[in-house]
Amino acid sequence: MTLLETVRPSNRDGDVTVMVTGVGTPGASCIIRSLRQTDAFDARIVGVDDDPNAHGFSLVDAADSVPPSDSDRFIHEVKAVARREGVDVIFPLLTEEIQSLSVAKQSFEDDGIRVMVSNPRALSLTTDNGRLYDELVKQGHPVTPEFYVASTRDEFVEAVRALGYPESRVCFKRPVGSEMRGLRVLDPEFDRFSALMERKPGNTTTLEDVLPVLEETTEFPDLLVMEYLPGEEYSVDALAREDGDPILVSRSFTDTHDGRSSTSMVEKEPALIKSARELCEIFDLEYNLNFQFKYGSDWTPKLIEVNPHVSRSVAACVGAGANMPALGVQYALGRDLPDVDIEWGVHMTRCWQEVLYTPGKEPTSFSRCC
Repeated sequence: MTLLETVRPSNRDGDVTVMVTGVGTPGASCIIRSLRQTDAFDARIVGVDDDPNAHGFSLVDAADSVPPSDSDRFIHEVKAVARREGVDVIFPLLTEEIQSLSVAKQSFEDDGIRVMVSNPRALSLTTDNGRLYDELVKQGHPVTPEFYVASTRDEFVEAVRALGYPESRVCFKRPVGSEMRGLRVLDPEFDRFSALMERKPGNTTTLEDVLPVLEETTEFPDLLVMEYLPGEEYSVDALAREDGDPILVSRSFTDTHDGRSSTSMVEKEPALIKSARELCEIFDLEYNLNFQFKYGSDWTPKLIEVNPHVSRSVAACVGAGANMPALGVQYALGRDLPDVDIEWGVHMTRCWQEVLYTPGKEPTSFSRCC
């Protein structure tokens, strides 16, 4: 069976019950298929999401809606579903949920439920890019981009100027965020008319357009201002382990939409793999995660961000022989991991899949009803 084939829910008892949280997120179907594809275990999959119409519900063996991750009831409801369904491992897909699950990790493990998240300190450092870069500066690590953290209008303008604007492009975003949400590129040559009339909405703007918007806020937001990196973007998917070297797969992004990879090539980049290994150790990371790098004009790689969960485009790794989601579950269960033989050069193209909702019936993936 290939990854591109539609995998139907098994509707049978498996030897491992995995709860996948955030099954409405893009990429959830890939993770679910990856867990079903392995020969290492027979997975019974329980899906939860705060959207009762989450598309991933059509692909799992049992499903339930839970409160949003910022609700006081989130952990209680997730635990209730996990107990009811006999869950062995919780596999979270959303950054917003991971911190809460990490804090409550011990209480789950007291019930015999493994939670695939790093410790709270590691997460607080790596999900806040300001703290992330500060720590890398302390470590003297070369993947640190040039950056400033600004908390006022004057600090923001000063940081933008210090990074070369208007002679050079500059980036900024909120320090805490995921998948480059809110990232804006300040480009002094930005053609506003062409952008308005001829292009799809994008993330490029000018300082002159941004300042009035920021000045309207009652409290100026903390902003991370960093150098613009014009080179190619790469990702390193990792399974970080307490008891051994991380499993690492590097790949390039040949096309992205809304900060998500739509095409990707598995390419061996020793420098990036080495940096990812060092970052796993520096931040005491564990389980599945993803590092995003971008090259500067001098072909020096810089770290953009750390995603403390499995990448939503991890299908490229699975196709190349490294089933990172399944390996993560095996690690969580304390099982020995097999040697991974990566087939470098595998290319992935992502496409969408529809889900149909019929009143009174279970949701059905489009390919399963045609």
